[in-house]
Amino acid sequence: MEIEKHYVIRSGWLRASILGANDGILSTASIIIGVAAASDIREPIVLAGLAGLVAGALSMAAGEYVSVSSQSDIEESDLKRETKELEEMPEYELMELAKIYEDRGLDKQLAQQVAEQLTAHNALEAHARDELGINDITQAKPLQAALASGAAFVFGGILPLLVSLFAPVKQMIYIQYLFALVFLIVLGTIAAKAGGSNIPKAIMRITFWGTVAMGITAYIGHLFGVNMA
Repeated sequence: MEIEKHYVIRSGWLRASILGANDGILSTASIIIGVAAASDIREPIVLAGLAGLVAGALSMAAGEYVSVSSQSDIEESDLKRETKELEEMPEYELMELAKIYEDRGLDKQLAQQVAEQLTAHNALEAHARDELGINDITQAKPLQAALASGAAFVFGGILPLLVSLFAPVKQMIYIQYLFALVFLIVLGTIAAKAGGSNIPKAIMRITFWGTVAMGITAYIGHLFGVNMA
């Protein structure tokens, strides 16, 4: 009998990794396109891309860590309160747990039996999972999310940065856009497969918003370049 593979197990690191890589590709490519629209010199284009890559990776990692840490603090607070309630009023907590199972479809007697057995096994784990919705799979992991997000941003951002080193400056905007779309499509396909979601839908979503972002920055860069001229 094969063990089932559940995509939700990957949700923590996958969300942070995909978000980081997408942002790395899109942010770095957009910055390069914006500067390339305002300048015909390679050095400031590459420098802007590199600065955006470093700043974006650090910002993404720090932001993810703070965000997930806040979630972790809330979970920890709830668990502490639940532990206290189990110590002070175990009978009420047992009734509460039984009511949860009854609401899910068990008859009253069976719900009571299940609640009693799970409470005897590990009361806090039962309440954390079934009352608070906290378990090992979905529990917040700030450091994991921060590292995955920051590393993924660097990986994604390096791709358009490499393009800026070798692409002809005069065609930089168009080449960056085409390569960024290819990178985003490949990443969207990988993400959809890893998460078990619809691949065409993921590709359409990522290419549409990527085009919007790069188009706006190119337009702003063009206006800036015209004004400077």
